[in-house]
Amino acid sequence: MTPITSRRIAHDGAQRTALPYNSRFASKRGPTVATPLFETSITSLPLLGRGKVRDIYAIDDDKLLIVTSDRLSAFDVVLPDPIPDKGRVLVALANFWFERLGHILPNQLTGIDPETVVAADERDQVRDRALVVKRLKPLPIEAVVRGYVIGSGWKDYQATGTICGIALPPGLQQAAKLPAPIFTPSSKAEAGEHDENISFEQAQERCDTMLKDVLAGTGKTGAQLAEEARKAAIALYSEAASYAAGRGIIIADTKFEFGIDGAGTLHLIDEALTPDSSRFWPADSYREGISPPSFDKQYVRDYLETLDWDKTAPGPRLPPDVIEHTAEKYRDAYQRLTGYKLD
Repeated sequence: MTPITSRRIAHDGAQRTALPYNSRFASKRGPTVATPLFETSITSLPLLGRGKVRDIYAIDDDKLLIVTSDRLSAFDVVLPDPIPDKGRVLVALANFWFERLGHILPNQLTGIDPETVVAADERDQVRDRALVVKRLKPLPIEAVVRGYVIGSGWKDYQATGTICGIALPPGLQQAAKLPAPIFTPSSKAEAGEHDENISFEQAQERCDTMLKDVLAGTGKTGAQLAEEARKAAIALYSEAASYAAGRGIIIADTKFEFGIDGAGTLHLIDEALTPDSSRFWPADSYREGISPPSFDKQYVRDYLETLDWDKTAPGPRLPPDVIEHTAEKYRDAYQRLTGYKLD
């Protein structure tokens, strides 16, 4: 197994600065249908890079193969133990949302079966955990939508009474529901660094500056695309949150990523409304004034906080009960939202 390098991989296949990760404790088991997949070993396509969770391969000038592994990162470190079924849950849930929300804007999907673009002996590595997607140019911002005051938004609100410069009513408690969802973009940091909350005006400036050459001849500006992204993100979140509420899940906040094609048309890319990109709370245990339990890797973070670990690589091994409990949280989120069990 080759050492994993954690890096942010752009949707157009470009790589950014690498953050070395020592994988000497990583699982040595080869990927099979029944075995958690830590990293792929596909040789029939050129490997563009490995992110914290996804391995990205080039198919041609127009398409990429994105394989979602069972890796889990915490505190920007890839942990050595994969979480069973995590990758399958992320892909199945993203596909569910892509289909349900496809009327709002186009997405990255091509409809091509991933098993048809790899060698026969590599199909097990992509089955139920990979997507063939369009090569699109990502917007240089994270499109975050918040419906509740939690996480970095809560810290921002406590300090300033605002989130990303948006004034909010006084006296809100932790986890309070906002009067209406707000769009709070963040920068896309280099690997190993943290994204930073920015104002909408700063998001427009970033898009103007970093997309100027790509948008030449399209009749669009980066600032216009930022506005399109804000409207799309709010619409996506609002519809998804309404649906999830009927299934007993609160979507407290979520992160979308958008990309554009050669004509400057906005697309939904990456993952969408999964436990890795969203904060899901069970409605029956929600209350204000606390950080509610969630269907994501917070359980792992809480465990890691009990250890004498400096939050740098290599990450510590996880006990079997923490691994299984985390896997169950991912499976439970999928079942609650879709009404189906993972096959």
